[in-house]
Amino acid sequence: MATSTQAKLANPVEFDLRGTLAGYWVAVLRVVTGYWFLHAGITKFAFVAGEPFSAQGYLVNVGAASPIQGFLVWAGQTPWMVEFANFMVPVGETLIGLGLVAGALVRLASFFGAVLMTFFYLGNASWAHGLVNGDLMGLMLFVTLGVLGAGRVLGLDAIIEQTELGKKRIAKYLLG
Repeated sequence: MATSTQAKLANPVEFDLRGTLAGYWVAVLRVVTGYWFLHAGITKFAFVAGEPFSAQGYLVNVGAASPIQGFLVWAGQTPWMVEFANFMVPVGETLIGLGLVAGALVRLASFFGAVLMTFFYLGNASWAHGLVNGDLMGLMLFVTLGVLGAGRVLGLDAIIEQTELGKKRIAKYLLG
């Protein structure tokens, strides 16, 4: 008769994937997702794209199926919101991508990646073929990376956690 013993975790946020096949796979997912966002962010900068990025066209042309259409159209018609989006989307995507590729502040980067993907998912809302699409899958990737603490495997978060800064109580919610 086989018996199973389960270890109780003192803190469910802390578990170790290092040295496991699952850990290495999470590191691959982290780097690929990071590259996806890093590339998306960098290619929106004028010095790469050749012209300034503008979110206005996307914002004002959101389809009627979007549950946040009113908010996005308002944002697209409000000059300071357009300027904010024009700055934050490329900078945010680039920083999120850098954080994931380097494995630094992965939980923080994953949180903001999930926020962006939520806006993209609700804004695109082309659910004629079902609720599951690429935007939802991106959202799921960010949530997974954040929950699993993907920066601890082959990432800078593992090094940062050994410093005084990494030993602070708040660090476990930002690093990982």
